[in-house]
Amino acid sequence: MFQNHAEIEVVGVATNGKKAVDLALSLRPDVVLMNMVMPEMDGVEATRQIKAAAPEINVLMFSGIGSNDKVVPSLNAGAIGYILKDASENELTQAIQQVAAGKIWLHQDVISLVLKQIKDPEEKEHLINTLTERELDVLRYMALGYGNREIAKQMTISITTVHSHVSHILTKLEVSSRTAAVIYAMRVGLVKDTSDEDA
Repeated sequence: MFQNHAEIEVVGVATNGKKAVDLALSLRPDVVLMNMVMPEMDGVEATRQIKAAAPEINVLMFSGIGSNDKVVPSLNAGAIGYILKDASENELTQAIQQVAAGKIWLHQDVISLVLKQIKDPEEKEHLINTLTERELDVLRYMALGYGNREIAKQMTISITTVHSHVSHILTKLEVSSRTAAVIYAMRVGLVKDTSDEDA
């Protein structure tokens, strides 16, 4: 299918989770299209290991399962995209391009699962007021798809400091992933929902 899209180049294919990690770390692709269920190591653990060793690699989870016990662990492991296997060719290529740019892409059927973690945004809206100005700046950069290294460069601070800010943001907003924090920020109006522009 990807042969029909010149803007997408397949640089490697892995047959199990362990090989997926090894290939990702040797090839350093812009995007890893990660299967959820694989021999030797599942997609969640493979994603966790890839992001720990190469945080600049963006992971798009590709799964036939859209349940909460699969989606949330995937995002917590570091995936910034989650698409179901019954998605159209257009949806899949769009998701890959979005994730390649560091932007969050969630299949419509799984967005509600992430929002449940956030609960009622109006009820939780006050939590945004607990963030410091520095933390708000970091959250805005997160919404633009910037990784910790890029945020550190933009704000002229250390990666350790960025990591600390991100940790505080997740704690204060009562969420467990960067993706959920960004969606929360969009829901309360702190940042613009860029997905509407692409619709």
